[in-house]
Amino acid sequence: MKVSMRSTTLAVLGVALSFALLACKPLDKDTGKPVDGSGDDTPAVAAKAGLKTEKQQVSYVIGMQIGDSLKGAKDEVDLDTLFKAVKSTVDGKEPLLTQEEAMQVMQAFSMRMQARQMAEFEQSKEKNAEEGKQFLAENGKKPEVKTTESGLQYQALTEGQGAKPKAGDTVRVHYKGTLLDGETFDDSYARGEPVEFALAQVVPGWQEGLQLMPVGSKYKLWIPGELGYGEQGTPGGPIGPNATLVFEVELLDIVNGEK
Repeated sequence: MKVSMRSTTLAVLGVALSFALLACKPLDKDTGKPVDGSGDDTPAVAAKAGLKTEKQQVSYVIGMQIGDSLKGAKDEVDLDTLFKAVKSTVDGKEPLLTQEEAMQVMQAFSMRMQARQMAEFEQSKEKNAEEGKQFLAENGKKPEVKTTESGLQYQALTEGQGAKPKAGDTVRVHYKGTLLDGETFDDSYARGEPVEFALAQVVPGWQEGLQLMPVGSKYKLWIPGELGYGEQGTPGGPIGPNATLVFEVELLDIVNGEK
């Protein structure tokens, strides 16, 4: 679970701000209505599912966005109580909790959520490391797969005839990256544009793998977690801690080196 109460609160505040800005339309000095004529409660889209007026549609959209911001914490939120607090606050009623009490509640909740996230993170580290170890052990038995001293595994899909890049070179490549379960997390082919980067800027598994490849080659690389994004993975991103990664890499050119 990667949703914090801070991010949830900011998301809700962002919703409120966006609608406050929408409300700040130029007003006609005589009628007091927006100069674009939208002050007559005419809906922006066709009425559907009981949303006949602009007020109803706007209310529904605000609810959609608040609901979306709370998805990550849905098991921690009692919606009936939440709606009760919203209505009570909008109506200007005395809150059931003081500001000090509210702060104490949220601090305790934040600490509990952080502890849970840390426990889940540690479990994920162990799980990914073990799965990667088992996968690479079996994958390395295939005759077409070679394993280097570092633990990197590779298979030549197409063997080029050009020069091999060196550690200080910048290269141009096409690639597709997936997790062990086949989920794609990055794909230059899908973007329709190759990528240029210095070898020193990428993870160790890429640095080693690309230096094995002559220009014009296409290799499949299996990169253990310690040669990839390590124990941290990509925080908030698709790559978990100690995740073993699979890449299909096509070396198109050495940009600043020997051709």
